[in-house]
Amino acid sequence: MEEKEEMACPHCSGMKKVRDGEEQRQLLNRLNRIEGQIRGVKKMLEEDAYCIDILNQVSAANCALNSFTKVLLAAHVKSCVAEDVREGNTEKLDELVRTLQKLMK
Repeated sequence: MEEKEEMACPHCSGMKKVRDGEEQRQLLNRLNRIEGQIRGVKKMLEEDAYCIDILNQVSAANCALNSFTKVLLAAHVKSCVAEDVREGNTEKLDELVRTLQKLMK
């Protein structure tokens, strides 16, 4: 009996994702901006800024983090999940459903 050779997703290696340089750069830029926003919130708190001003900055940081999540999720669906589904595998699709359930809490 001949065994079917499993095709690995060209974008994934085990539990690691192989990203092109541009995608990696864009994601890191977003995270760097978010990190700067969080440092700004911390500084505002240390400097006794008005609560509403701090909350506005926290809201902006949350929006930026949500935007990062959407970009990363879209890239994952378009590459890893799509490739897995094309090959008839549903593992990454099942993983995606579980992750979306966590994100939507």
